[in-house]
Amino acid sequence: MSLRETFADGKKKLVIYLTAGDPSLDATADVVLAAAEAGADVIELGMPYSDPSADGPAIQAAMTRALAAGATPRGTLDVVRRVRAAGSRVPIVLFGYYNPVFVHGAERFCREAAGAGADALLLVDLPVDEADEIAPAARAAGLDLIPLVAPTSTAARMERIAAQGAPFVYYISMTGVTGAALRGREDLGARVAAVRAAVRAPVAVGFGIVTPDDVRAVAATADAVVVGSAVVRAIEAHPRDPAAAVSRLVATLAKGLTAPADA
Repeated sequence: MSLRETFADGKKKLVIYLTAGDPSLDATADVVLAAAEAGADVIELGMPYSDPSADGPAIQAAMTRALAAGATPRGTLDVVRRVRAAGSRVPIVLFGYYNPVFVHGAERFCREAAGAGADALLLVDLPVDEADEIAPAARAAGLDLIPLVAPTSTAARMERIAAQGAPFVYYISMTGVTGAALRGREDLGARVAAVRAAVRAPVAVGFGIVTPDDVRAVAATADAVVVGSAVVRAIEAHPRDPAAAVSRLVATLAKGLTAPADA
């Protein structure tokens, strides 16, 4: 199922971040499948990188574990192939940094990513102003580019994002890195509504979302909720059976999408 099809029904979506190769590449495909089965609507599959500057301690540690276990961009694409070979149609967004893509070659990477079964790319250090570095190659391969919107994004920048026509945008709920506690709930609804109107696309909110209560609060106004650090912590705590640990967590988080706001 494509990302556009996933968001077309207007229902709230749960986006789950995983680091490819944590605890191993062999285990990651099973974790992706378990997350999808438990209620993840979209998977963000992190491509391990040695300098994940936008990520907090939990995801940095996951990237370090993955690299130590031998994870590579090519291995990440192999995970996508295994998920597709298992019959899963869960949309997969390759999430990471531009340097490994640049080294691999943008056209070649996009072609191989699409061939493996990925749906989109989200490159956190490639702002909309520099999207032309990879946009033509992604478009030619049939990959969507998912833009980031920050609380500091200007109206002019959001208009450029809107012009990309992405299936959704990722709104960073606060300045800082991943894993921090969710702040600013009281005005989040107004900010999300303003972003949605400006970019003319569904809005997924991430950063600081850990508990089902967080999911419930954010889902009250956002089109999708992104959970990452809590998931990689569950994997770190249960390296022998990460799929079961993630399945339990995702099932719990997914309940927050439909629970009443005052539950």
